[in-house]
Amino acid sequence: MFPPETRILVIDDMPSIRDLVKNTLKAMGYKNLQEAEDGEAGLKILIQNNTPGSQIQLVISDWNMPKMKGLELLKQVRATAEFANLPFVLLTSESERDQVTEAVLAGVSQYIVKPFSAKIFEDKLKAAYAKHNK
Repeated sequence: MFPPETRILVIDDMPSIRDLVKNTLKAMGYKNLQEAEDGEAGLKILIQNNTPGSQIQLVISDWNMPKMKGLELLKQVRATAEFANLPFVLLTSESERDQVTEAVLAGVSQYIVKPFSAKIFEDKLKAAYAKHNK
């Protein structure tokens, strides 16, 4: 599992969902949390924090957002050498098979369908960690 000091970026256009995700993470022991309201703002935070000791170590992003959707952000992250192996979890109400397939092909670490329980959330983070720490 990701260590408690992991620097996590939560991206969602709905403040209530960002708060829900951050509160779930806090209940799991994480304190080093940043947030963004859309993919463009999230990408800026990733780039601004790309220095030793301050890099984002996990992204949890909504799929459907204005300006830049989560899938587009994922594709940009995977196409950037510095972020290519960054654990990236997509959080969405979309559960259609085609979208899941598209996210997997784009290199998503895990996929969480809303609404989710704290247990499912934790299980998905454990799976994302295991995928990136073989």
